[in-house]
Amino acid sequence: MNLLLSDFHSIRPPFETLQENTLQWLVAAHSQAEGGSPEFAKALEEKLWKVGCKPDRIAKRGHISTDYLHRDWSRMEIFRLLENPAGLGLDTRVALYAKHADRVLEEFYADEKIAPDDLIHVTCTGYVAPSSAQKLVSKKNWGETTTVTHAYHMGCYGSIPALRMAKGFLLSSPKKTRADIVHTEICSIHANPSLHTSDQLVSQSLFADGFIKYSMGYTKEGICLHATREEIIPNSISAMSWDVVNWGFAMSLSKEVPVLIARTLKGFLERLSKDSPWTAEELCKNALFAVHPGGPKILMYVQEILGLKDSQIKHSFQILEKCGNMSSATLPHIWKDMIEEAPNKTPIVSLAFGPGLSICGSILEMQCGTQH
Repeated sequence: MNLLLSDFHSIRPPFETLQENTLQWLVAAHSQAEGGSPEFAKALEEKLWKVGCKPDRIAKRGHISTDYLHRDWSRMEIFRLLENPAGLGLDTRVALYAKHADRVLEEFYADEKIAPDDLIHVTCTGYVAPSSAQKLVSKKNWGETTTVTHAYHMGCYGSIPALRMAKGFLLSSPKKTRADIVHTEICSIHANPSLHTSDQLVSQSLFADGFIKYSMGYTKEGICLHATREEIIPNSISAMSWDVVNWGFAMSLSKEVPVLIARTLKGFLERLSKDSPWTAEELCKNALFAVHPGGPKILMYVQEILGLKDSQIKHSFQILEKCGNMSSATLPHIWKDMIEEAPNKTPIVSLAFGPGLSICGSILEMQCGTQH
């Protein structure tokens, strides 16, 4: 049996809101942060609908908090804007993250009797020690069996380093048979309604919460990992950041990001493909592409530059529409969709981007037909 990715399970956040309603909530929140001026609200709405991700690209987004369901600012979990225009501080947000990450880990493993050799916890939206993964292993009494590794703060490309870790851990010992990867991304807790710049409006219109678990092990069916590669694009250090500040986690995003990626993409794919059975040209012609939807423009740029057919990149657009940008959990959701549909031997190219400006990729292959 080969070393394959399999057993994908996702948990949707407890609440899902139509994108149109969330955009209206953002207008109200930003307006409240500025004192409730109708003139400000009108100008902000025009700006948000100009730069933000619209409902024709994202239908709905999931979130763990009830805050986005109402506008009574006095009873919000985070966005008590009458007390603070930025919302409550980092301690409140991280405590909420920990509560829901603990719940998700316990739900993923509620009926699991066999401990994995390794458990890799991936996130960039909340850090607590002991982590949710460590708490789970302790409660399950797996402390002598399971090693916990934290793959944190890499942003949207975090799933690909996690694949490399899992494969390395399994190959390090013939006694190891299974490594689990769990993503708990709660992006929705890190909005700040007092920041009205275009990049903030873009990110607040994109990001959502997402949870997914999958395994790498010696199985008969799943996805084979052929290659991974990471590079930092030259002269791009200021293009994207993800900083821990007093109110939460703050993202900055330059409008040059798609251009920087476009300049690098073809060469990156050629270098990535050298460790696979296919050339870059063959992949562009025949592979499915799991591209992290940092936004619809990123997907459109990648499709145009690589000359991809709609059918090759459709899963990326579909996950963006159904779920929004779930940071590191997004690519695994795309893989889950692909594993349920793709024919045997189909190559899959994964591409994701993050602070650095980092470009990260993997080449996968469907093995032994369809997994259901």
